[in-house]
Amino acid sequence: QVHLVESGGGLVQAGGSLRLSCAASGRAFIRHVMGWFRQAPGKEREFVAGINWSEGHTYYADSVKGRFTIARANAKNQVYLQANSLKPEDTAVYYCAAGWVSTWTSAHEYDYWGQGTQVTVSS
Repeated sequence: QVHLVESGGGLVQAGGSLRLSCAASGRAFIRHVMGWFRQAPGKEREFVAGINWSEGHTYYADSVKGRFTIARANAKNQVYLQANSLKPEDTAVYYCAAGWVSTWTSAHEYDYWGQGTQVTVSS
């Protein structure tokens, strides 16, 4: 069993920054992809960024490319999402997910999910 816990969300003004963290526990993640997704009210859950645990390869949604950075700390079993130059449209609940996925952007391929952390960006 895998347990994921997000933290770091909050209220920030447009142009500001937040650092989200995802603490993972329960089993080895060496072959997992770790992803960040978000879901705004009335919208579907969408992929934000992903990283594979072993090599550290990353992939980003076009909407956040150049503003967000995903990173992992292997020794701590943590994944981070540094979100800079935030916009009101970034407002959503952000979820951490893990799985042995082939398509990083497909939420249904991820096996494990955290409870989510709210990010609100005011204009």
